Amino acid sequence: MNSSEPTTKTGKIDLEINRLSKFLCLFMVGMSFVIVCLDGLQSGWYINFFRFILLLSAIIPISLRVNLDMAKVYYSYCIYKDEEMANTIPRNSTIPEELGRI
Repeated sequence: MNSSEPTTKTGKIDLEINRLSKFLCLFMVGMSFVIVCLDGLQSGWYINFFRFILLLSAIIPISLRVNLDMAKVYYSYCIYKDEEMANTIPRNSTIPEELGRI
């Protein structure tokens, strides 16, 4: 059993944000394609396609992922420094999320 590949634990919030980011990326590409089609597929349409992808890239919230990871690190630090929970060492960033679900 030790020779099997170890699995990576992923929190439910991470899975939800990944799913949402994938949906928003597909939505952005779809909207870019629709805009180019409505404008007409003239010569150089692919340049306009990538131009609209760049313009619509603000749809995907990258700062949400960064803020979530920073909050997990801060919550893990607070658990580590809490005097009421002596000798507690959070070794995983999903520990605060798991505790919040209990």
